[in-house]
Parts: sequence; structure tokens; C-alpha cells
Amino acid sequence: MAQPSSKTVLVLHGPNLNLLGLREPNHYGSDTLESINAQLKQQADAASIGIETFQSNDEAVLIEKIHTLAHTPVDFIIINPAAFTHTSVALRDALSAVKVPFIEVHLSNIYARESFRHHSYFSDLAVGVISGLGARGYALALDYAINNITRA
Repeated sequence: MAQPSSKTVLVLHGPNLNLLGLREPNHYGSDTLESINAQLKQQADAASIGIETFQSNDEAVLIEKIHTLAHTPVDFIIINPAAFTHTSVALRDALSAVKVPFIEVHLSNIYARESFRHHSYFSDLAVGVISGLGARGYALALDYAINNITRA
């Protein structure tokens, strides 16, 4: 068995994502947050990469989690800011401050929805944005992160 890597990815899930599987499946699909996290863990384990998943409906709690990275860094972040995508300069500033590369993920295609969802406070800081591919977007983001942090 391969030795565990010291490389770690943090997956941050924003507000209301704890209701995945119940909430508007026409936009967000039928996968639950637990099933998405389990798939990501399996994918990370197969690559011998550490992974931590974290969800909060509270902007301040997400900011505090990001602040911990100043003293306990990770190698990459995958974040679905959910509704905070369109409102949170504070969350953006926290990500900018810790200087950890990240991918912004959205289950639905935010550009095919209401006009207020078309603006993101994160996209210009992100390594990339994956939008509209459902739960598969997280797996693609993790695949990118794994390749990014393991290449020598």
C-alpha cells in the first residue's frame, strides 16, 4: 500500500449545500452532500492525498476555517461558495489572504440562471471555475488539484 501523502486538499461547501438531494434537484441534482464527500474521499485515498471536507451555512464560520490555513496550511482548496458567491467580499478577502490556490465549483450553471447569480466575487482569484456539471464538477476539481500538487 502506498504511503499517505503529506499533501492535503480542503473542500469547502457553502450555505444550503447540507440540503443537497432534497433542495431543488432540477438545479442541484439528487446527490447528497454525504455522497459527494464520500466520493471525494475515495478519489483522494486512491491518489494518497489527504482530504478534509467542511460545510457551513454561516459566513463567519467559513471565514474562520479559511483563517486557520494561515497556521495550518493545505495545498489546495475546492470551494462551492453557494449563495456567498454573489455576496461575500469577506470570504473572498479570506481566500486572498491565505494564498492557497483554489477552484470554484458550482453544481448548477450559474450563467443559465437568474441574472444576480452571474457575478462571482471569487472567479478572478480562482485557478479555475467549474459550473453546471453537477456533482461531477467536484470530482473534476479534485482531479486537477491532485495533478497540480503531486507533480514535481
